[in-house]
Amino acid sequence: MKINTFFYTLGQGIKSIFRNKWFTLASLATISACLFVFGLFFAVAFNVENIVKTAEEGVSVTVFFDEGISQDRIDQIGDLISRRTEVSRYEFISADQAWEEFSKELGENAEGFTENPLANSANYQIYLKDVSKQSQLVSYLEEVEGVRKVNKSELTANTLAGVNVILAYVSIGMIIILLAVSIFLISNTVTIGISVRKEEITIMKYIGATDFFVRSPFVFEGMIIGFIGSLIPLAMIFYLYKFALNFLADKFAFLSGIVVCLPAVEVFKYLAPISIIIGVGIGFCGSFFTVKKHLKV
Repeated sequence: MKINTFFYTLGQGIKSIFRNKWFTLASLATISACLFVFGLFFAVAFNVENIVKTAEEGVSVTVFFDEGISQDRIDQIGDLISRRTEVSRYEFISADQAWEEFSKELGENAEGFTENPLANSANYQIYLKDVSKQSQLVSYLEEVEGVRKVNKSELTANTLAGVNVILAYVSIGMIIILLAVSIFLISNTVTIGISVRKEEITIMKYIGATDFFVRSPFVFEGMIIGFIGSLIPLAMIFYLYKFALNFLADKFAFLSGIVVCLPAVEVFKYLAPISIIIGVGIGFCGSFFTVKKHLKV
């Protein structure tokens, strides 16, 4: 496309927005409403995912060794653990370290022990990248020579993995519904624009205008509507999210150690580009396919 043709079709698209202002406003309102709902859901889901991820980081698998095992064999087991793709990190806890931590919990009661009662409790604490892979790792570790017992948090791991799956399905469903509704409404606006300019389009076709030249203004119109429609809810959600964070910090300070919400900047670092891409994409798809279907002159 030549530069002058590009600016001409862009100008026609902008003029069409103002020419059909009531339908444009209706489309903007609908896209904004859809993306507002999407933005709210994204912010909540993003925080829930962060909470789940933080919880996952605290879920560990504990590997205990056979009595009398040599330190060389313990090191070899550690090397085997480090090679597993499921493992995020692991640390060795000696028997002395295990007793030191446990004695803190016992307090004064620990003074009655003259020897370490956890002499055979040296272990590896293993943290996973994905808790849904826990059973695979446990099955492998139980077959390793020198491993006496493997402790796992099966219920916790299954619960966290289930939350991740539910979040994924709900997110996909929300996006599909919002895209379908928004594209439908943009299509209606473009269809009305075509009917209003039907005579003009017919003349352009008679004098040799290509389908691409005729369609371009409608595509630009849809993309501009989608772009503006994505900015409005972003601004609203940004201030609403900051207000919600301040409100929670002020009224529910006791939750700060349990539920850690992400700062607005962290959330909008992902939400802003996603919303703009979705908005422009909705405008493009809605206008392009509608024009292709209805522009018969």
